Amino acid sequence: METVTKRLYEALFLVDSGEAAADWQGINDHIKKVLERNEVEILSMRKWDERPLAYPIAGKKRGTYILVYFNAPSAKITDIERDSQLSERIMRVLILRGDHITPEDMAKDTPAILAEKNIAPPAGPKAELVKELETLAAEDDDEAPLDVDAKLD
Repeated sequence: METVTKRLYEALFLVDSGEAAADWQGINDHIKKVLERNEVEILSMRKWDERPLAYPIAGKKRGTYILVYFNAPSAKITDIERDSQLSERIMRVLILRGDHITPEDMAKDTPAILAEKNIAPPAGPKAELVKELETLAAEDDDEAPLDVDAKLD
């Protein structure tokens, strides 16, 4: 008898925002069906965010991202990617190994959840640098005003 080792994976599915808004449950059921057909144990599945796309995909300019954490045999990942490419409802998928992901990481609020709670997402490194430069400029009143945008570029 063969032992199958399942690994933790993180997947980000991209679907059309219009279709997701019109049939959210249908989109979720479709993604679950694709995953379960490939012997996947879904640990977490939720909306990550809805955003404009960097470039149009199949004529669509906005997309909704669905974040899924799951355990699966490594051999099934190519099957999941193939099924996603053949799907008319899934525009793109990115699957990464999640050996480094903790249960706390999986439970963190997504940008969509933060927006529902009216909480601003955490500031990135650029925002922290801007804040630091503005603080330095305020402390140094003797010099000419500091052009923050020039320092960032």
